[in-house]
Amino acid sequence: MATLILVRHGRSTANTSGVLAGRTPGVALDERGTAQAAALPGRLAGIPLAAVVSSPLQRCRETVRPLLDARPGLPLHIEERINECDYGDWSGRKLAELMDEPLMNVVQAHPSAAAFPGGESMRAMQARAVDAVHDWNARIEAGHGEDAVYAMCTHGDIVKALVADALGLHLDLFQRIQADPCSVTAIRYTRLRPFLIRLGDTGDLASLAPRETPAGDGAAEVGGGAGAP
Repeated sequence: MATLILVRHGRSTANTSGVLAGRTPGVALDERGTAQAAALPGRLAGIPLAAVVSSPLQRCRETVRPLLDARPGLPLHIEERINECDYGDWSGRKLAELMDEPLMNVVQAHPSAAAFPGGESMRAMQARAVDAVHDWNARIEAGHGEDAVYAMCTHGDIVKALVADALGLHLDLFQRIQADPCSVTAIRYTRLRPFLIRLGDTGDLASLAPRETPAGDGAAEVGGGAGAP
């Protein structure tokens, strides 16, 4: 079956301002995110892509634009099922203030039980994204053969949820997975099982350096975080 290259969108203005953007319109890539997107065609230069599938949100479209410009004729498909998690009433709020919400403890420790007020549950988020990948795997294989490779640009929590599914991990463990902005994660699907062949590859090791701001008590960054400083 197909090989999926998952790309988290480049760093956005919401990432750097510490806001949980969700599906808020008008959230663009910041200067660093634009540079990350510009570097993406070079990082994927040796890979023959059958198609690009993208979340409908602006920051994902901006991330794949340089790749599409570098490969005229490469088709772009917009897929609603890999849209950002619908954080409902949490959308647009500062992550720092959300840490005081009782629901945040559930999101961190028991995400399979978490449902955002006015939004969706994390289980529903994972289910729709997994369904989308399975459908696109079949579609890409039917049109391009079982060795085909395609790219999918989406959001941090979606990447983590798809990786958890590929590894057979319960959703409650998905907060242990990290996907920085414009990182590349690759999953090769086969008839028997998926194989995780890359995870969160940013092309450098900057995110391993000590941070100026302490990482805190191990809480995962909802939405994916801003990546290396």
